Amino acid sequence: MKRLQKKSTLTLLVLMLMLSLSSCGSNSNNTSTSSKTENETTSNEQTSIEETPSETQIVKEDNEGNSALEENADLVNYQTLAPVDGDTIVTITFKDYGDVKLKMFPKEAPLAVENFVTHAKEGYYDGLTMHRVIKDFMIQGGDPSGNGTGGESIWGKEFEDEIVEYLNPIRGALCMANAGPNTNGSQFYIVQASAIDESYLSGLTDIQQEMYRNHAGCPWLTGGYTVFGQVYEGMDVVDTIAKVKTDASTDQPLDSVIIEKITVEE
Repeated sequence: MKRLQKKSTLTLLVLMLMLSLSSCGSNSNNTSTSSKTENETTSNEQTSIEETPSETQIVKEDNEGNSALEENADLVNYQTLAPVDGDTIVTITFKDYGDVKLKMFPKEAPLAVENFVTHAKEGYYDGLTMHRVIKDFMIQGGDPSGNGTGGESIWGKEFEDEIVEYLNPIRGALCMANAGPNTNGSQFYIVQASAIDESYLSGLTDIQQEMYRNHAGCPWLTGGYTVFGQVYEGMDVVDTIAKVKTDASTDQPLDSVIIEKITVEE
């Protein structure tokens, strides 16, 4: 569950507004991200929301000790830059909907990228459904059980989060779903939100605030979920999927949204 970067006086309000986005890793029964939308829950168990300091964002360092902030000239738009030669590209083909193309971030999130890419190459995701869809929030899949209670990593166990300041759950971000810190498995989600609530920018860094103002997304999820890819083509497909009719209690599409295949270009 996302630990909000809000002042303590807003905690009760946040608790009322945010509910779990369920999925599961290899050793979990409730993998989740957080939504501020009312009456959105499919969790078997409600995870508590914790308040965290605003200084929790991590900036990774390279082998020479230089921070990523010093290496990149335009961190605000880094995540949404077009792919270049040498980038790892993934194409998710949704049956009856079309292709969504994403670039990966193996430098910043090597474990998440290796896990997703390996699963994709081995056909793990082929035929699975997007088991939870919420318009103006996200679409989620990657669970062989099809209900948010299954899935595991390529290592057969949960793996740790990889959080950096300049990769965030903005619109089009590909993120790992989890049941709390360091509980990543196979489930993932793509952020579909096309607007932001400015009140959730409080406590975020200048870079993060500008990213959300430029690209929209889900600022209340910041720092709680590994961002390891970004859609650069096919957001119209994501938007179309986000509009499908769903079960009111589970957010599961009434007509299955199926991942036909995932291909990888390296």
